[in-house]
Amino acid sequence: MACASLAELTDDLKTIGVDLAGSSPDFSKSKRPPEAMIDRWAETAALAEPETRAVAIWAIREAAHAAGIVPSSIQELYLACAAGKWSGKTVPAMNLRGWSYHTCRAVFRAGKELDSKLFIFEQAVGEALYAQQPPLEYAAAVLAAALREGHVGPVFLQADHDQINAKAYLADPKAEVRKLENIMREQVAAGMYSIDIDASTVVDLSQPTVEDQQRVNAELTAHFTEFVRGIEPKGVSISLGAEIGEVGHENTTPEELRAFMKVYLAEMAKRGAKLPIVSKISINSGTYHGGKVLPDGTLAQVNVDYDLLKTISTICRKEYNMAGAVQHGASTLPGTQLAKLPQAEAVEVHLALGFNNLIFDHPALPQALRDQIREYTFANHLSEKGAGETDAQFFYNTRKKSWKVMKKPFWEMPKEAETAIMASLQEMFRNMFTWMNVGGTSKLVDDNTTLVKVAPPVPEALRKARAA
Repeated sequence: MACASLAELTDDLKTIGVDLAGSSPDFSKSKRPPEAMIDRWAETAALAEPETRAVAIWAIREAAHAAGIVPSSIQELYLACAAGKWSGKTVPAMNLRGWSYHTCRAVFRAGKELDSKLFIFEQAVGEALYAQQPPLEYAAAVLAAALREGHVGPVFLQADHDQINAKAYLADPKAEVRKLENIMREQVAAGMYSIDIDASTVVDLSQPTVEDQQRVNAELTAHFTEFVRGIEPKGVSISLGAEIGEVGHENTTPEELRAFMKVYLAEMAKRGAKLPIVSKISINSGTYHGGKVLPDGTLAQVNVDYDLLKTISTICRKEYNMAGAVQHGASTLPGTQLAKLPQAEAVEVHLALGFNNLIFDHPALPQALRDQIREYTFANHLSEKGAGETDAQFFYNTRKKSWKVMKKPFWEMPKEAETAIMASLQEMFRNMFTWMNVGGTSKLVDDNTTLVKVAPPVPEALRKARAA
């Protein structure tokens, strides 16, 4: 049950020894919150009215810091990979959308089983919007889950697909750039110290040379690289990624990588100071976001070009001191295919819809929730149904947008259903981590990550309450 009021939340803080009487709230002598309190704070951060929600989000991050749980950049790890200090592992980057706290708890449980800390929690801009879960709220769910499951050390939070809207950019380039800069500020404030810049939407294949085709993409990526370096917290070097092949379109080529990097590095040189460049490259290797759905709602077999992934990753490491290629659109691939990614030397894989599917299709999910998901999707998003798309295809592709109305019903789910679904998620994450070969990586992560605690600003509501 969420905190009913701000006073109830401040009572919790006093109970664990937080000093609220001084000039600024002090967690230095506080205890780790008990399990029931963490559950309460996590629900408050997701569902309470705005002022109490803001204080819960703040309290979770401060309590996490006090317990040695720190939002961190994966930059040092990726530079170590580029230097050949580790290989044969593919970092799972997971988009965990609506039932985030519970799903993230399953991640940390699986990580503890396998002695792994080499995984990323990520959120795309579109997900933050359709799930009505802004970056601060998503980060709070992840950190609360880490607290609940006894995690200690770095937690990697990533902004996925910070994407230029090609149509909007064509109409007003400066406005579209400003819009994305504001989004990045919000993400960094939430502790997302890894950001994937995606200007692949403006690649123009009608241009006569590959360099010209990639030019605007590279120029924008250089601009956002410089921008992020200007807003990153002191002591934090944010990990940046670029994208040169839009997922679901034509496969990327080595020529495109080299053309992109030639323009990008020239643009970075113009900016004077030796700013750290991107450390990974997202490419298209034959997959689709969410998989390719057949008319009956089942998934088509996808042929992944593993040789391409290995070639691109090798070029990244040997020629540009980057960690390698990133694979998108993979969570619906079978385990036999996923297990090939570490062999192909893909440094990172983005995983999303497979987890969503497990939750929505789980046999323990109450029928009332299934009905609510379906009714909402067809009642509110039918205008998005594509020409020739069957109901099964439409529902499969669009039901994720029901999360904004399903958050509260999922929090109120019967305990036995919650337990069963979380157990299945834990098994899925355990399998995923095994396929990605990231077991036994806790020491690798701890040895190659600098922990920098960035204190969040005290919410105005708490300032007023303390003054009163």
